[in-house]
Amino acid sequence: MLGTLARKLRALGLDTAYYKSGDDGGLLSLAESSGRIILTSDRGLAARAAGKGAKAVLVTGRSDGERMRVLARALRGSKVPFAPGDSFCSVCGSTLQRVSKAEVSGKVPPAVVLRHRLFFMCAACGKIYWRGSHWKRLRAMALILRGG
Repeated sequence: MLGTLARKLRALGLDTAYYKSGDDGGLLSLAESSGRIILTSDRGLAARAAGKGAKAVLVTGRSDGERMRVLARALRGSKVPFAPGDSFCSVCGSTLQRVSKAEVSGKVPPAVVLRHRLFFMCAACGKIYWRGSHWKRLRAMALILRGG
């Protein structure tokens, strides 16, 4: 339901797991055992989580900007810290390591290598990142989460 939001939260530095398969009971158990907060647009799941004492946020809104605002309000009312900075891989959630231009040459378009100097690679899946135009949009979303 909220896969694109999960990817953006990872890029913003929030440790975010995306539960793709399984039932609500499995998700509730996972959230409880790992101390995670469930973000869902499913009203029934949010109510079920609340009934079991699990932390859940009902995320409404059609755009990611609207969803970020809902999430920001919920984070302000909780003890969950938002510390943007060290991004996680938006695909798999693993850590990113800074790599050199030489290491990404041939793996990204040549124009990207020429225009950028900072590159990051996922330690698990190998996806390569750089601070392109998408980075500015993500930083704007980070401001929403911080209440700006």
